[in-house]
Amino acid sequence: MANRIDETFSQLRAAGRKAFMPFVTAGDPSLAVTEALIRDLAKRGATHVELGLPYSDPVADGPTIQASFNRALAAGTKLDDIFAMVKHLRRDCHIPISAMGSYTLVARRGVARFLDEAKAAGIDGLIIPDLPLEEVEAMAPEAAARGLDQIMLVAPTTPPERAARIAARATGFIYYICVSGITGERTALPTDVGEHVAALRQSARVPVCVGFGISRPEHVRAVAAVADGVIVGSAIVRRVEEMAGRPAAEVVEHVGRYVEELVAALPR
Repeated sequence: MANRIDETFSQLRAAGRKAFMPFVTAGDPSLAVTEALIRDLAKRGATHVELGLPYSDPVADGPTIQASFNRALAAGTKLDDIFAMVKHLRRDCHIPISAMGSYTLVARRGVARFLDEAKAAGIDGLIIPDLPLEEVEAMAPEAAARGLDQIMLVAPTTPPERAARIAARATGFIYYICVSGITGERTALPTDVGEHVAALRQSARVPVCVGFGISRPEHVRAVAAVADGVIVGSAIVRRVEEMAGRPAAEVVEHVGRYVEELVAALPR
């Protein structure tokens, strides 16, 4: 069952282009700003959005993203409100959205209910970093039945045989974590990203996208040369934090200009 993620990658592939995926924390500084950001980033060339579901205990989140989760939770952000925001967004914004969050959020609500509500809201895919391959069957078949992609993560430290199994199981796209450890901006990326992406493509049925540490146009160019898409998280979240207390329009413009600069580094 094709959804917005699959359709967008198909369109990008036909045009010889690469995906650009900004990460945005839902509710930081407010859900109204989150919605405005997503709309703006879609207009500036983002092809997908990764929407962070705030959770109190870090999974793979570095200090920048975890701090944004804490701010969102302190502001009273609830899962029901996030789904309502996405549903409101869907009236006129059709960019693919993948929700990234802890499996605890799913388990608390119940798998079937969570998936039903995510689908009804307009979510297209799920990234659950703490749901390992051995336990993905707790969710993947029900997600697939609803047309939701189960996006899987692979790290540089993942053994090749296990990486191949994950790649074969993933739908939507594979999220390759190009640096070991937690999220966060880096000055330079590893030189072996291309090798890992090429190895994943041997087993993958879906595109391979790369994230963690990407923050500069030169990073975007290097990753886009070897992968199907580029994911930028902490650098965007930090720019939201920089604008704390400023009017929503200024926050959106500040982040939007930065994303536009990164999108311009993609091959055309």
